[in-house]
Amino acid sequence: MSEPTRQSEDEDPGEAAPDPGSGILRVFGRQLKRFRIRAGVERTEMGARLGYSASTIAAYEQGRRVPPPRFIDQADDLLDAGEVLKEMKEEVARAQYPAFFRDAAKLEAEAVELHVYDTHIVNGLLQTEEYARAVFTMRRPLLSEETIDERVQARLARQSTFTRQPLPTTSFVIEESVLTRPLGGANVMRGQLEHLLLCGQRRNVDIQVMPNGREEHAGLAGPFTLIETIEGRRIAYVEAYKHSRLYTERQSVRELEEQYGLLRAQALTPRESLEIIEKLLGAT
Repeated sequence: MSEPTRQSEDEDPGEAAPDPGSGILRVFGRQLKRFRIRAGVERTEMGARLGYSASTIAAYEQGRRVPPPRFIDQADDLLDAGEVLKEMKEEVARAQYPAFFRDAAKLEAEAVELHVYDTHIVNGLLQTEEYARAVFTMRRPLLSEETIDERVQARLARQSTFTRQPLPTTSFVIEESVLTRPLGGANVMRGQLEHLLLCGQRRNVDIQVMPNGREEHAGLAGPFTLIETIEGRRIAYVEAYKHSRLYTERQSVRELEEQYGLLRAQALTPRESLEIIEKLLGAT
């Protein structure tokens, strides 16, 4: 890749209309139905044996809902699908993400280094379930309850990046204003601050807070993520309304790397940052 991939200006990163991700769901659904019929299993029987309603099985077969990984594993075993369904699990999981984020999610899951700057909300990799639900509930245009559930579970699944091997090096610079904005209410924000303290204690995670009172600031253009792959490729992801994109051209990536280096120098140290999070927690 040498050019930035960008989202069409006609697309909305809020509630995506039918997109390429729905194709894999339809393909998976057809395969699921084919194996179910071949095995002579009715939807009601399959649902009862796996703990799902017949209507949910129908939704999976029709490509209207994203089946969780656990269901795919169980269905493959039950229907003796020879791991055909299991082999589709990764692509099916990516369909949970809005279209504009899918390529970035794949790179994130394989990265050896992730460096993130956030200005409006806590990054998805650091969010609690309650905070993530509040974020998606507030999004406009409104998301359906089903879409909110899928997006929350997808966001939580991304957090496995902190425990996979080899451990990726991750760092976050977060604006102090993000930590004082009580999205979802005081209890939700308290849980989120507690979670940040736990994340900040991981060996491979550095969290730095950019104080509101700083007179020098290198990140006024907005949030971004820097990704390094195991092959040594360096990529930048910049998310903005209707213009989210991946940058692979070296000059563009280098400019954001320079910004991030300055941001880390201007922000509080990781230890100082955890201390200020503790103080904010005490004030909630």
